[in-house]
Amino acid sequence: MELRELRAFVAVMQEGGLSAAARRLQISQSALSQTVSGLERQLGVKLLVRSSTGVRATEAGTALLGEARAVLARHDQALRAMAPYTGPGGGALRIGIPLELPSGLLDAPLAELAEAHPDTRVQARHLSTAEQLAALQAGELDVGFLRERPMGPEFDALLVVRERLGVLLAAGLAAELVGPEGIALDALVGLQWVGFPRSGSPAWYDELTAILRGHGLDLGPEAPEGQALIADVKLAAVGAGRAFTLAPPNWQQPLPGHVTWSPLVGHPLVRRTWAVWPADSRRRDLGRFIAALDRSVGS
Repeated sequence: MELRELRAFVAVMQEGGLSAAARRLQISQSALSQTVSGLERQLGVKLLVRSSTGVRATEAGTALLGEARAVLARHDQALRAMAPYTGPGGGALRIGIPLELPSGLLDAPLAELAEAHPDTRVQARHLSTAEQLAALQAGELDVGFLRERPMGPEFDALLVVRERLGVLLAAGLAAELVGPEGIALDALVGLQWVGFPRSGSPAWYDELTAILRGHGLDLGPEAPEGQALIADVKLAAVGAGRAFTLAPPNWQQPLPGHVTWSPLVGHPLVRRTWAVWPADSRRRDLGRFIAALDRSVGS
């Protein structure tokens, strides 16, 4: 059993229903229901009886409620005992966010942060990897989500996302190129790549372009420095029919009917995203956020 599962169960019992508990925890009702169901499967017992008027505890649920409260109280006491040795946290937690971060990645960690540290305000900034790294070094961010892992002991990092990139093409062109397993990367020879400037993420840019050139693609001139690769730019260029761009399968932007996404044969392009924070940070709220993110990624 994990603390988040016990907290979810206790919240349901305190609120008398899944809907109210989900609002309190700032998660979806379906996610909360899955957490409680998972706890029941782990223990091999039914904890709740659900009805149209709410929920009530079974005998096993009543027994667990007392134990869960005791465990959570002991955990909170341990945190208080450690308080003199750590930074207080609170105030603003400044988070750097890249374009195209997968939806839902931060939902559970932010919900756990809000419950454990209600005084912490989250401030999110959309920045490139290079901009985030500079802000981290200047003390202007507390944690960032970077496309490359910084070298050296200055920062700690956690790999949070591995995305197999596919290709966005005009629908008619994609129909000509697609095969049973997707589109081969070398089938894109002759098309213009709608890319991003190297300055935004040098290591990832070099890795990506080396693979593209290795498949015979002529990438043309580098995108101008400072040009944001926003969704509208991609779709406008691709829709004209002589360009392609890369995107993950769960790309958030709705696609117009004349543009389609296809996987790449063999999945040659994998984009990684790391959570990065100062190694010497002692903020408890940041530690809680990273721990919750680690559990969310591993689940």
